[in-house]
Amino acid sequence: MKKILLFLFLGTYVFAELSYEGYLGADMQAYNKTSNKHSSNFTLEQKLKLTYEFNNFVSVLELYAQEDSSDYNSKTKNNRSYLRINELYTSYEFEDSKILFGKSILFWGALEVKNIVDGFNIQDKRTDPSKTDKVGAYNIQYSHYFEESELAFIVKLYEQKSKMANSSYTYSILRNNENLKNKLESEKSLYRPSVYLTYTGSLSEDIALDYAFIMQNGYDSQRYFSKSGNEYKEHAYLVNKFSSYNTLVLGSSLIKLEFLYADVLDDKNVSDYYHSAFGLEYTLEQFKEGSELAILGEYYYYKSKDERISNDLSLGEIFQNDLFLGLRYSLNDYGDSTAVGGVVIDKDYKEENYYVEFETRLYDAFKVKLDLSYTEPSKTHNTIYAQQGRSKKIGLNIAYHY
Repeated sequence: MKKILLFLFLGTYVFAELSYEGYLGADMQAYNKTSNKHSSNFTLEQKLKLTYEFNNFVSVLELYAQEDSSDYNSKTKNNRSYLRINELYTSYEFEDSKILFGKSILFWGALEVKNIVDGFNIQDKRTDPSKTDKVGAYNIQYSHYFEESELAFIVKLYEQKSKMANSSYTYSILRNNENLKNKLESEKSLYRPSVYLTYTGSLSEDIALDYAFIMQNGYDSQRYFSKSGNEYKEHAYLVNKFSSYNTLVLGSSLIKLEFLYADVLDDKNVSDYYHSAFGLEYTLEQFKEGSELAILGEYYYYKSKDERISNDLSLGEIFQNDLFLGLRYSLNDYGDSTAVGGVVIDKDYKEENYYVEFETRLYDAFKVKLDLSYTEPSKTHNTIYAQQGRSKKIGLNIAYHY
């Protein structure tokens, strides 16, 4: 598959106009010391995106690589160094439609902290979970454009297994001598297609509303792990799934809603479930010398239909009955400086996760991000945070964009 896509991409080189973008970055993180875990990480990151265009024909190749210093100068390696093809696809746009074939990344959702409907691509588990690190999915897309909306038919061709860092990495669920089986378990073939029908649009005349509806038959974005001896196994299963995400502007307020319901088809170890999230963002414009202050609030709720079969704890779901309260301060200066902070409170398990992030741009090409976080885990339930223990983190990311 990769060889075919790469051939199609490079075959356009003679006739196409080339453009490129990317970045080189250094990501530094320090944590409170925990047993058998590294107390810090230093990771080099590189991303390169090449785009060829010829009339209505477009080919895209995006490469991502990272190198964790512990994989070279430590006795206990994190296994976080790799080169990955994020995207490799070709597309052709007609007057009112478009076709796409290859490996690509899609984004679905509207909320600040967690996009519960954003399940087309799997997440790479070798990075900080506070980052969005998607893995491109092999698929075919056909999109048709209407005046104020778009209808898309998408077929994902293959279900990919996850990668996981070694136990020495702070955010790995693995313990000493544990490993993840190099195979994704499923009742059906991983080449069994997952089919999506999406409809997105906007209403702008009388009301500022953006809406999206997704119907899916195929492998769920939620997966579960089982353990045999020192080996974890990852399981994928088939669902019929309905999802929706929407935003509504009312004056200075932005109302956000995400919802999904999954009907599990072929795995008796997982129950049907639904996940909903509601958000409200109120912006105080001209807060101080042209800056803006946004007050943020979000609520997440997850529920299994039969908790005797599976529940949020067995599936590792964090946002099951959680409230987020936060602020976002935009300076509107030369560097587009923005600070975001808040707290996520788990109402069931009495967990609290505080974080602050500040991001700015220097000399046009450099982006700097500083983040601080503190997690107080549950004392009564075996949640993901409880397994990791109380944690404190300070992180600094500096990247040169070109």
